[in-house]
Amino acid sequence: MVWSSAVQNGRAAELEGSVADEDRTRAGSRAGDGPPKHRPRAITAGVTRRVLRRARQRRRWAVEGAAVLVCLVVLISYLATRPGPAPDDDQARGPGGVPAGAARSPGFPAADGRTGEAGPATPGLRPRQRPPSPDPTPSASTPAPPPAKPGPPSLTVSRGEMPAIVNLTAVGARDWVHWGERGGGSMNRKRSGSGEIIDGGGPGRRVGWDGNQEYVRWTDGTPERSTSGSSNGVYACGAGNGFSLAVAGSGEPRTVELYGGIWMARGRLEARLSTGGPASTARLEDPYTSQSARFTIRFTVPKGARLLLSWTVEKVFTSHCGNVGLQAVTVR
Repeated sequence: MVWSSAVQNGRAAELEGSVADEDRTRAGSRAGDGPPKHRPRAITAGVTRRVLRRARQRRRWAVEGAAVLVCLVVLISYLATRPGPAPDDDQARGPGGVPAGAARSPGFPAADGRTGEAGPATPGLRPRQRPPSPDPTPSASTPAPPPAKPGPPSLTVSRGEMPAIVNLTAVGARDWVHWGERGGGSMNRKRSGSGEIIDGGGPGRRVGWDGNQEYVRWTDGTPERSTSGSSNGVYACGAGNGFSLAVAGSGEPRTVELYGGIWMARGRLEARLSTGGPASTARLEDPYTSQSARFTIRFTVPKGARLLLSWTVEKVFTSHCGNVGLQAVTVR
């Protein structure tokens, strides 16, 4: 107990001394005696350096924060103004190397080989996909016209000048016949002809002749395959003599051309139909010399019927064999 009291008394004495020193220090400070005696200069300098260091650190942090903020602003602006994918980006190109959604210039081949203008890509499809091409609408086929109904029987005959050269191959598209190439009994026909021309003979003797003023030629004949020009033909002398011919009908209009002549006589061409009905007659006359003509006969008769032709001497003007002559007949 004595020891404890002594300790307490010592501590109290120290406390009173400390209080006394602090009072003196405050008093000296107020009197202008300089810095307090208990705070040395070394301690004051260390505190100042720490404060300055902290101030510099705060300024550096402020500058770094401002720089980061500027970088963020620049980055956001760049991203906002950045263009789409580059043209060489496969995912940004449509078929044929054209950017998706762009119009294809005229004449530029499309991926499917077609040319022309390509519209924008179809929404919802990837750039390299194409909508399926629609099947072409089948065009309505034009029905074949019904076969023409056979017209009523008809017949006309006209006479004209015979050309200097007649190409039987060209004029006789369906059939042709030429007489007298190898004498009075010879006859040449169209090799692939229809056979519509029928030689029915006729009254009188048929004689060969090679002095006609006009020429005929052909390239599709038989038995003579071709000739560059023939003046041959046949004739029959005396009134009432001549040639009987026929042309088969088909129900369609046909055109027949008969190339004939006379010598010092009057020739008479009579045309009629096997079914009856209309008939027509044409004449050719020269009492002094020879003359040639082209008779054109247009007719229509049902299939199985015929055009009947009679080319005969109607009158002679000499006692030396006034006659009618025949070179060729064609059908088209």
